[in-house]
Amino acid sequence: MSPPQDQHIAHAARLSEAIAALPDLARRIAFILEAVHGRIAFATSLGLEDQVVLSAIDRVDLQNRIEPFVLDTGRHFPETLDLLARSEARFSRRIRVYAPEARAVEDLIQRDGVAGFRLSVEARKACCHVRKVEPLKRALQGAAAWITGLRRGQSAGRGDVAFAEWDAEFGLLKFNPIADWSLAQVEAYLRDHEVPVNALHAQGFPSIGCQPCTRAIRPGEDIRAGRWWWESEDGKECGLHKSPARNASQNQPAEIRR
Repeated sequence: MSPPQDQHIAHAARLSEAIAALPDLARRIAFILEAVHGRIAFATSLGLEDQVVLSAIDRVDLQNRIEPFVLDTGRHFPETLDLLARSEARFSRRIRVYAPEARAVEDLIQRDGVAGFRLSVEARKACCHVRKVEPLKRALQGAAAWITGLRRGQSAGRGDVAFAEWDAEFGLLKFNPIADWSLAQVEAYLRDHEVPVNALHAQGFPSIGCQPCTRAIRPGEDIRAGRWWWESEDGKECGLHKSPARNASQNQPAEIRR
């Protein structure tokens, strides 16, 4: 019989405090490896933050206990797929690819059309659910914990991201080891460690998702302005990251830079 949810939440809070006291990312990754008994998954979108975490994992996780994976929605930019190949070559580590179920995609397009995600927020979220959320569920099946590259500075909705939290939806621990990093820290790490990044970042794409749903931003725009730009600025999210269990009663999703 598994412990009640409040015990999971309290345990995650203690882990979060411990990680907060660690001075660098390598020690935080090492702590996660020691704290978790079982499979650890790392969800990467191949964005700047995730490339930082992947580099740190490569340096610390010498036994390859942490399993990196990417969600291939079928609509990625060619540059994103190129970065996937370059990252595998650089780190000599296979990044598992999870794709949506073919029948689910076919049914979605049959119902809403090939560009149905632009018809309404509900239709767009339905597309995200088929192409991202359902594959994520398969990727996390059987895992004891997962790691992300979420940062508090990415958006107002992520301002309270903890270093560790209990993910009630998936029933496992969720670690955000660079939650307190600034964008300047991310960029400095990538530069200092010569980590490969998506070529689109140099072309005005700070946040990169599916090709039909991402555009370059204009000077002065928010870094997420290029994501689902035809929607209002309130509540943009795709459903991969929900509020932690401590806020479950409010059921307010946090934004995700994916």
